[in-house]
Amino acid sequence: MTKTSKTTLKMNRKFKVPAEKVFAAWTNEEFQKKWMFTMEHTNKIAKSDPRVGGTWEIVDHRGGKDYRAIGEYKLVEPPTKLVFTFKMPQFSDLEDDITVEIHPLDSSCEMIFTQEINVPHEEGWTEEDIEKAHEEWKKETEEGWHYMFLGLKELVETGKITYPTL
Repeated sequence: MTKTSKTTLKMNRKFKVPAEKVFAAWTNEEFQKKWMFTMEHTNKIAKSDPRVGGTWEIVDHRGGKDYRAIGEYKLVEPPTKLVFTFKMPQFSDLEDDITVEIHPLDSSCEMIFTQEINVPHEEGWTEEDIEKAHEEWKKETEEGWHYMFLGLKELVETGKITYPTL
């Protein structure tokens, strides 16, 4: 069994739309396939059963490979809170917990995203090695979510995402 530790990534974003719209983007398959772990034109599967015990799945096809993200909903409180697990089984058996809190404001909302990241350790790691790994995992995870949240913002505020030319 691989030894692991946890580190926490927290990100905040504001959206110029009601909380209900952002919540729907997290739970509705049609929205998910446009921004969550994927781009609409590379998406093969987007499934979501947003209820406690329900599951979600995204399969993105890029460079001849399928990238699969899966999880289970642990808490569903529309339109303000969502807690679910996150795992990419092709890379690891480790499962992270993600919490999305959406706070309604006057004519907008603020999203607070928290991911409890499981970091695997290598044999003989020191405390310094673990701390360095935590920072690297947080940085890489934050970068991925940053780009997804740009798409999420564009999607909920304009109804579409203009993907950059790669």
